[in-house]
Amino acid sequence: MEFIKQPGLKGVDGARNIVVAAFVGCILVFLSQTCYGSATTDRIYLKSLPLQGMLSFDNTTAAAKDWGQLRSLKPAAVVYPTAVEDIATILQAVARSESELTVAARGLGHSINGQAQAHNGIVIEMTAMKGIRVMPLGDLGSLHVPYVEAMGGDLWIDVLKASLEFGLAPRSWTDYLYLTIGGTLSNAGVSGQAFRHGPEVSNVLQLEVVTGRGELVVCSPISHSDLFFAILGGLGQFGIITKARIVLEKAPQRVRWMRAIYTDFATFRRDQELLIRSSSGSPPFDYVEGFVVVNDANPINGWGSVPFAPGDISEAMIPPQAGNIMYCLEVTKAYSAADLHNLDQVVENMLSRLGFHRGLLFKTDTSYLKFLNRLHDVEMQLSAKGLWDQIPHPWLNLFVPAASINCFDRLVLKQLKTWDFSGPILVYPLNKSKWDRRLSAAVPEGPEEVFYIVAFLRNKLPDTLGGPPLSVMLEENENILRICEPLHCKQYMPHNLDRQQWRHHFGSKWDLFVHNKQLFDPCGILSPGQNIFSRRQISLSNHLEFRGMQE
Repeated sequence: MEFIKQPGLKGVDGARNIVVAAFVGCILVFLSQTCYGSATTDRIYLKSLPLQGMLSFDNTTAAAKDWGQLRSLKPAAVVYPTAVEDIATILQAVARSESELTVAARGLGHSINGQAQAHNGIVIEMTAMKGIRVMPLGDLGSLHVPYVEAMGGDLWIDVLKASLEFGLAPRSWTDYLYLTIGGTLSNAGVSGQAFRHGPEVSNVLQLEVVTGRGELVVCSPISHSDLFFAILGGLGQFGIITKARIVLEKAPQRVRWMRAIYTDFATFRRDQELLIRSSSGSPPFDYVEGFVVVNDANPINGWGSVPFAPGDISEAMIPPQAGNIMYCLEVTKAYSAADLHNLDQVVENMLSRLGFHRGLLFKTDTSYLKFLNRLHDVEMQLSAKGLWDQIPHPWLNLFVPAASINCFDRLVLKQLKTWDFSGPILVYPLNKSKWDRRLSAAVPEGPEEVFYIVAFLRNKLPDTLGGPPLSVMLEENENILRICEPLHCKQYMPHNLDRQQWRHHFGSKWDLFVHNKQLFDPCGILSPGQNIFSRRQISLSNHLEFRGMQE
């Protein structure tokens, strides 16, 4: 797939920037003589900007909706950029204005609590900008490590398919691939490969970013590194990711996919942590996750959901000591045709150390693409029933220190009732050393190497299908968060209500986070839906000098 190169920013474009600067200056003078912040003035202002893409004031409903469906705040305008200059022009103009306008970048709106919304502000629809280029041999800048370069609005599924054409693939994933590059890199991007390769943010070579000042910057761990690490996991607070280079590795052809049931959490935990250790060489499996199942035949969240063929399990197979809930270990072993001769023996050697119930092991073999894209079939089935993006999703994602996970199991997981299982509940460990400390993303602090992700991916089912009301589900989330306070947990894809909660969330990273905000988005225009910082008005005199975009 050919990458569509963005227009350069020198020569003719440099002259154009001067014109834009003068134009913006004129608009600012006009605004200084009018009533700042009125909707009419903002609309006149935005209509005057020289954009290559489309600006809409009418079709804003979709930009006020996200996956969670817990908040819906309409923007004043939606921008569909066709070039990075459109994004830079918008951010430059808004940063220089004295209006109350804010800006949010939106991918496919997979946030939970309105994080990609901008009430009465501007939403930039990043999926309008796409272009993927695979570099199978890398280049001098990557030290010949292969990589894929993708726009911020590209989807991970498209990155995967483009990379597989060269026999390559990114190393780290999310469980669901219909997400944008920019969206996941602004959070972290976690799945069962993260114990080995780190989250998606730990697998980025280079970024192209438009900061809150409207400056275009190419950054990496060795060039503008402060911006690079601030952006990754930075919740969209410092800039908008317009392009990213992501490390590739040789892609396996197929995977052996296995699930095994445990009735005892201590054994389940011991085996998971055993499988992610790398002190004695490479970990035995390529992917390690786990989830909670209710002790009944429910094909959605009961033991009936564990086998790959539903008829492979029955109530008679469940151990009599099983409680109300059980735990399922999920692992894969990647292989190629050359590995088939000893694959069974290799897998058996790996499994022999584990303490699952031997009669409750289930296996299947599938292609690497189908495994990574495993949730797409589920999406199609639920969408056809009106149970995908048509209903609210009051999700709660947590990072729990390993020292607290037994307590969390006792106080939260073992207290779950059948109706709490209206969606998957994931539980699996991660290695902290795979998360660069310079990233903005917050993980549990302290010396422990291992922490757990616990994800309550619950859905508010229609009343005709039963289940608790949405208000009850949200209150249950709050109760879990209260239990988490003394356990030193962190939220993943966090939602906090005030500055004190955010300070607690970022912990030792808070002062640097605030410093980076002042450095890269001093007017506080970016990602208002996160509710971390507020828009700060600035004086006109501070911004009469045009600052050209940097390459």
